[in-house]
Amino acid sequence: MIAPLGKRPTGVPWPLRVALAIVLVEVVALVVLGVAELLSLNSDRLAMGLTTALFFLGWGAVLAACSVLMWKQNSSGRSLVVLGQLIQLGLAWSYRDSTPDLAGALGATALVVLIGVFWRSSLAWFEED
Repeated sequence: MIAPLGKRPTGVPWPLRVALAIVLVEVVALVVLGVAELLSLNSDRLAMGLTTALFFLGWGAVLAACSVLMWKQNSSGRSLVVLGQLIQLGLAWSYRDSTPDLAGALGATALVVLIGVFWRSSLAWFEED
């Protein structure tokens, strides 16, 4: 149900719930990628492997923290979640020819998260009284 403007809905709106659930799936994927990168470290590419793993784990932690903030009705995490989805849309575009299935999954999930975050009831939920 869409809340009228100026009236805050009670509880987390369903579009935002869907968006945050997808972000948490992305967090799990980032953690899995980070751990896999750590497990495949070798001396030939130690610096690249460590920095890649730290990036995946760090970005996963940032997205998880932002999701928790948003769940607690704090809009300060919203900008990084949106930034992550916009970057993901760019990745989807770059993979469109080489791996179209991956591109479709990345693009679809990013779009669903963006729609959920910017849905009218989601925006109204973050407004202050």
